[in-house]
Amino acid sequence: MKVEFKSSFAKDLKKVKDTDLKARVKQVIEFVEKAKSLQEIKDIKKLKGDDRYYRIRIGDYRVGLILEGETVAFVRILHRKDIYRYFP
Repeated sequence: MKVEFKSSFAKDLKKVKDTDLKARVKQVIEFVEKAKSLQEIKDIKKLKGDDRYYRIRIGDYRVGLILEGETVAFVRILHRKDIYRYFP
């Protein structure tokens, strides 16, 4: 699948200090790029509301995604207590 990154995702990722978490995010990005469909992506969950919004769980953090046709846009990465305030 095609992958695109929003500026908010880059800002959130810069704020993360945990190098282990950053390595896991990199693995998730590579896995999403290799995936042919959403069903192949591990720990993905569709969010209520709009059909395009998904999240991937990485420990205590959540990655907010938007599906736009064949493109997956990484929008936010925040702690689980904050993600649903700012995404979607």
